[in-house]
Amino acid sequence: MKLITAIIKPFKLDDVREAISETGVDGLTVTEVKGFGRQKGHTELYRGAEYQVDFLPKVKLEIAVSDDQVDRIVEVITDSAKTGKIGDGKVFVYDLERAVRIRTGEADNEAL
Repeated sequence: MKLITAIIKPFKLDDVREAISETGVDGLTVTEVKGFGRQKGHTELYRGAEYQVDFLPKVKLEIAVSDDQVDRIVEVITDSAKTGKIGDGKVFVYDLERAVRIRTGEADNEAL
């Protein structure tokens, strides 16, 4: 099993969610986060005063999948989240040692 974590632009969330749903994956977790990469933030103007925004709003997706689904899900995320501009985000894949569905006690792939 693997845990796929993706950091994407907030306005791409619906596109990514729909694309993931079409692959047959049943669930994902979404968290609103802030951060920066190569963008290094940006400057904004508020009431005539300029100020630096160091952390940009992003969305973090976490999806637990079986090993055979990883490549397809990563491809779906990158295709649906891509704008071609700086700040599109990143996808990380981690080994997932164990998963348990609390309600039924199902474990590992059956719990996904």
